[in-house]
Amino acid sequence: MHKLWKNWPEVFIQNYLQKSNCYFFLMIIGLATVLFFMAVLAVSTGAVTITGQEIQTVIIRKIRLLLGQNITETAILNKAYEHIIWDIRLPRVLLGGLAGAGLAIAGVAMQAVAKNSLADPYILGISSGASTGAALVMVGGLFERWSYYGTSISAFCGALFATALVFLLSQRSGRMDRVRLILSGTAISILFSSTTSLLLYMAKSKEQMQRVVFWLMGSLGGAQWEVLPIAFIVVLVAVLFLLANARELNAMVFGEETAMILGVDSNTLRKHIVLLVAAIAGTIVSVCGMIGFVGFVIPHMVRLLVGSDHRKVIPISCLVGAIFLIECDILARSIIQPEELPIGIITALCGAPFFICILYKSDYSFGGQ
Repeated sequence: MHKLWKNWPEVFIQNYLQKSNCYFFLMIIGLATVLFFMAVLAVSTGAVTITGQEIQTVIIRKIRLLLGQNITETAILNKAYEHIIWDIRLPRVLLGGLAGAGLAIAGVAMQAVAKNSLADPYILGISSGASTGAALVMVGGLFERWSYYGTSISAFCGALFATALVFLLSQRSGRMDRVRLILSGTAISILFSSTTSLLLYMAKSKEQMQRVVFWLMGSLGGAQWEVLPIAFIVVLVAVLFLLANARELNAMVFGEETAMILGVDSNTLRKHIVLLVAAIAGTIVSVCGMIGFVGFVIPHMVRLLVGSDHRKVIPISCLVGAIFLIECDILARSIIQPEELPIGIITALCGAPFFICILYKSDYSFGGQ
């Protein structure tokens, strides 16, 4: 981890401040612009349509209030619109962007570490552990008195427990073996999934079963301002660490021997990345439920655009993942208004056709040129 803080400026200059990266920076600017307008569209879309001017007015007013400035009301402000924008839609959009970015870069990291094109953030059984933790609250009543936070706390504890088990099972002579990592993650995932199924079978009411099933399909409906700082810090640290170690990830894709020749400590880096992915997935699943397919398909889509160099794949994946999940959330809220579809259904329905198209392209292969 020391490299993240000690050599970050030099790593950034070596990796990005070159004339050959003009196309890359133009793509970053273009995707950031798309992300901004997609976020505005997401805040304005819903059962109640809100204009961009109203969004701007509410945000500026709230920021001035947070800064302690006195505001003289010159017009009657629609309190209902203010509540919808500031308390419901804006946290939801920000959480969607963070979740999409986090799951996308976690997928990039896991595919590089496991050297497996089928890897995703949930391959470690983290999501299954979180699901069991959440089901214990919804069905068994654990942490029930803490309401929404009880579900998140229990889900995060379940994710940590699953990660600890995978860490123990994947060790061989003090080293983390990538094959044992995948196999142990699969075994732990099956174990916790069956436990969740047992809890569903033991549910005392139809309402309990519906709560668990809806949570397992993912939703951004429970977004609150209180959870955003934690998600932001986790995703930011992950992005910085992965960018600082992008060259090492490139080496690991070509195998252990190549990485060792290039001076990469694969074992240590793999452990750091597994912990990082566990933190990302555990945090996101604990507040959003299980949102699948983002961490699996986005890295492949991005490699098709910019190649397999992780110095470019990581930042582009952040933006594309955020755009993708916000777009899916818009669809989830719009298709059957005023009801809301689980966002996990939308991510699978939107992501699968893209991935099928990728498979049909003869010039694409995991690892690239």
